[in-house]
Amino acid sequence: MRRSRRQIVIRVIEKVAIGLVLLDLALYFGVLRQVQNWVASEEQRYAATRLRVREESERVERLEKFQASLPGAGEKIQAFKRDHVPPRRHGFSQAARLLRRVSDEAGVQLVGPVVYKLDSEHDKPLERLGFLADAQGSFADLMKFAHGLETAPDLILIHEFSFEAGEGGELSLRLAADLYMTP
Repeated sequence: MRRSRRQIVIRVIEKVAIGLVLLDLALYFGVLRQVQNWVASEEQRYAATRLRVREESERVERLEKFQASLPGAGEKIQAFKRDHVPPRRHGFSQAARLLRRVSDEAGVQLVGPVVYKLDSEHDKPLERLGFLADAQGSFADLMKFAHGLETAPDLILIHEFSFEAGEGGELSLRLAADLYMTP
């Protein structure tokens, strides 16, 4: 009877051990792996957040250095706009006066009408008044005309510039430019 009792006890212990192993496997795959995955995702999120915070801190430092290096930059920008960028209500007349003055100073003749086009995209801080002008004169005078427009005190950007043979040995210049104005 001792032997049969021992076999029964061993079988019970084996069944309990197998049950514990199965329970351990179930807990590992059911709970522990889920927790490990969650911890790993949280660690990745933490690392990404930490990196983002570091980048933003560096950006703030750069902006603070920039702001410290440019005292009064906002006032200088406002002064530039006041002195070199006409308001929209004076834009057309300002462009016409500028073209007439520069053409007279350079000794060229404006040929045909000057074509104006207002490009008023309000998502930008300045509005553009595009104009297309044709002038006639010698090469040197036409270059003086273009240079006079480029160096005018108003904010002008020349974006198209072409020469053509004109009448009587003179050249014709077709010039497209933008005058920037405040809205």
